[in-house]
Amino acid sequence: MPKQLVATAPRKAELLNYEETPLAQGQVRVKVDYASPKHGSELADFRGERNQMEDIYDNDWQLFMPPNPDVAVGSPFGKWNIGNQWVGRITEIGPEVQGYEVGERLCGYGGIRESHVVNTINPKRLMKMPEDMCWKNAVCFDPAQFALGGIRDGQVKLGDRVAISGLGAIGAIAAQMAKLAGASYVAVIDPILKRREAAIRAGADEAFDPLTQDVGMELKKATNKLGVDVIIETSANEHALQACLRGLAYGGTIAFVGWARPFKGGLNLGMEAHFNNAKIVFSRACSEPNPEYPRWSWKRIQEVCWSLLATNQVNCEEIVDPVIPFSEVADGYEQYVDRTPEQSIKLGVIFTA
Repeated sequence: MPKQLVATAPRKAELLNYEETPLAQGQVRVKVDYASPKHGSELADFRGERNQMEDIYDNDWQLFMPPNPDVAVGSPFGKWNIGNQWVGRITEIGPEVQGYEVGERLCGYGGIRESHVVNTINPKRLMKMPEDMCWKNAVCFDPAQFALGGIRDGQVKLGDRVAISGLGAIGAIAAQMAKLAGASYVAVIDPILKRREAAIRAGADEAFDPLTQDVGMELKKATNKLGVDVIIETSANEHALQACLRGLAYGGTIAFVGWARPFKGGLNLGMEAHFNNAKIVFSRACSEPNPEYPRWSWKRIQEVCWSLLATNQVNCEEIVDPVIPFSEVADGYEQYVDRTPEQSIKLGVIFTA
């Protein structure tokens, strides 16, 4: 029987069997070749850290977002499929399917499992992949949307000096997008050397370690005491946000993209916040209506991101790292995503040798 990655208890992942179901009208079956989980909001579910207010908001968001059938949103901890995106090929076509063929390559949303049944009649967030598109770029479609949302909400302009705080997938992609948007200087900030080095190779100008450096001061030094115009904050850490306030130019903007847990201290909204006249915007690409509605919508953000990824203008080769076999994914998820996240940027899963 085919298997899927399932959270069976807080911080416990297992590969469990599931049954294939007959295809209904408009459905196709896809054999999965590659997949990747989230490392942010999904991890809070895995650790059992959700709270009642988040459940209320999640239920409200269903008005705007197609539900993911693999995740028990808003429920007490129970068995649910882990995973965010997958890449695979159509192996079977159901009744009244039009515009899709056996062997066609697709990218979609859902759990890490050997196959998916997807609806082609109203294919929300289901993308057809060019044959030459890198699978690593495809499974970064989701974080790319939030990276672009942060770039736009931060109003990055030609010639701006920009800092990216936090180099998970969202931050690493945002650093590349800032360069594409015309930033003259892009600094990246992360305590993990592996992530900083990958961002530099992808085009960032300078990297800082917040554990050993006064990042706010370093940003001021790098900009002749002015500070950076825009900071995209993706780590959701209060100490990182404080460093952003310290390194921001007068009147600059912080686009707060990270999904924060309750702050426990270390944030001071006094002198530096006021003296720098900081603007903080909370950025979430899929919250409709978009701040730039009706010109920009979540759909438009998706379309732009897919084009950037499909044409390799954003390169995720080093962002999806490490890549492990599906047979090892239960232990691998616990290790690389939960216990030792410093060993990874975004975990990749390969289903065929």
